[in-house]
Amino acid sequence: MLPKILPEYKFIVLNIVKRELPILIVSMLDKVINQDHSISEENFNEFGEEKKEFLRLTATSGMHLGRGESACMVYCRFHNDVVGSSNTKDIEAYCNQYGITFLTTNDFLYYAIHRGLLTKEDAYDFIKKVRSMGSYPAIVDFDTYVCTKL
Repeated sequence: MLPKILPEYKFIVLNIVKRELPILIVSMLDKVINQDHSISEENFNEFGEEKKEFLRLTATSGMHLGRGESACMVYCRFHNDVVGSSNTKDIEAYCNQYGITFLTTNDFLYYAIHRGLLTKEDAYDFIKKVRSMGSYPAIVDFDTYVCTKL
């Protein structure tokens, strides 16, 4: 659904991130990549400055962030792209430091509601489902919530 929410943007998933996903999600994602072509898979460039920055973020003596989150932030920093993540605790400071735009789950839901793809009730149900699976996007009032990042 992401490409329908923001059709003016190209969506990619990094190979490092894909390897971290549950098999059920990977099979659905592969279908979108191979049949719909609305999301593409990119290999994370583990060379040069990108590799150095990736290692700094994932090192136990450094920020010790996850590989997928780190790869996304480094990729977006060096390619002037946008991070999509519900993990603001790990990404917000880095993204703000380097001027990387990031969208949260609620930002995507905001656009889906305003573009008529979801109702507010659908969005709240989605948040409940995601929270029951161990992720904790904030519960917001979509009548007053505004995404000003794009």
